[in-house]
Amino acid sequence: MNDMTGPAARPSTLVHCRTCGSDRLKLFLAMGDHPPANMFLRPEELDQPHKAWPLNAQACLDCGLIQVADQVPADYYRHYLYVPSGAATMHDHFSGLADVLMDRAGKNGLIVDIGCNDGLMLGFAAKKGARVLGVDPAANIAPMAEARGVPVHIAYFSPRVAAEIRETHGPAAVISATNTFNHIDDLTGFVEGVMTLLADDGVFVVEVPWAKEIIEKNQFDNVYHEHISELSLRSMVELGKRTGLEVVDVDLLPVHAGSLRVFMRRPGKEPVSDRVTDFLAQEDAAGVRDTAAYDRFGERAQEAKRDLLAMLDDLKGKGARIAGYGAPAKGNTILNFYNIGPDRLDYLVDRNPLKHGTYSPGMQIEIRPVEAIEDETPDYLLVLAWNFFDEIRSQLADYEAAGGRFIVPLPTPKVIGQD
Repeated sequence: MNDMTGPAARPSTLVHCRTCGSDRLKLFLAMGDHPPANMFLRPEELDQPHKAWPLNAQACLDCGLIQVADQVPADYYRHYLYVPSGAATMHDHFSGLADVLMDRAGKNGLIVDIGCNDGLMLGFAAKKGARVLGVDPAANIAPMAEARGVPVHIAYFSPRVAAEIRETHGPAAVISATNTFNHIDDLTGFVEGVMTLLADDGVFVVEVPWAKEIIEKNQFDNVYHEHISELSLRSMVELGKRTGLEVVDVDLLPVHAGSLRVFMRRPGKEPVSDRVTDFLAQEDAAGVRDTAAYDRFGERAQEAKRDLLAMLDDLKGKGARIAGYGAPAKGNTILNFYNIGPDRLDYLVDRNPLKHGTYSPGMQIEIRPVEAIEDETPDYLLVLAWNFFDEIRSQLADYEAAGGRFIVPLPTPKVIGQD
């Protein structure tokens, strides 16, 4: 959820893969200059100058990692506005994950979640009697976790911090990182910290959006300055080889439109599941190490941009009122790459109260509470949080019944609603 190792100065284009070290990198999608995707603006900041950096997606042709350079300002994550608890889908998901981790941890085993955010997942585990500890640098969000009974060590994760935690709390039976690993610049250093804290027979569990699904489903919006690594399973296998961990099992999850749950342990602690071999074969079949697959990916991203802009401009030309649903970081990749501003979207709505009254980074579109939909009844909602579309559509059944329609931007733009 957050970058745990702290920012580091890197060139605008990396020359080596973060996971396997290869220099066989292909730049396949240049999306222009973007501000950090979660750097929302207060009204008094709108007229101030704001920094933006190139957002270039490149792929490793040896392991299938998709990566961008880390250009996030120092200490950015110490004040963070994303929380997972706004989506009902994530409550169910994290409750299930808590059960999986508790089963792996055994009785009284310490579960440490790196990038614990508001403590949603660990809160479920704590209620069920598990011994838990969160690690997160975002001091503004830590009280939310503590209110759920989750103690938080406020810091960027590192080998030094890992040693401090082990000295105070003992070794961890399970360490988890859910949608956190893709924020890490120094993945090798991060795993060194995991090895420091993890018990000899412990398990490291990582959840990340799957590079194969990103390629096949045109999910370029997963790439932004915080999501600097979009991982394939092979990239994690190669990282494990470099750091002393072995991928022993993997599951496919529906969350975030297709994610992996990867289990890693010290070699020899658990037989490697046949699922690992199967998933690696699926990646090769999808072309995660194939130049042509990335050429097609880049072309589809540009085609989706042209189609959505034409759709919005046509609707606006006919007098339609259009708002955006959700203000996620991935949505800001779409807005800035497509150059969608207040001239195309009247406003955004989001369930996260931390974002209300702010403006989207770059495009500066006002963010309002979801209730604005009832007050102003837009004709169309551009669903920027499209990975939660089924949940959003269910919540807005009355809006749809009254004639409201949804525009889902990816994999290709389409309008959904009752005739």
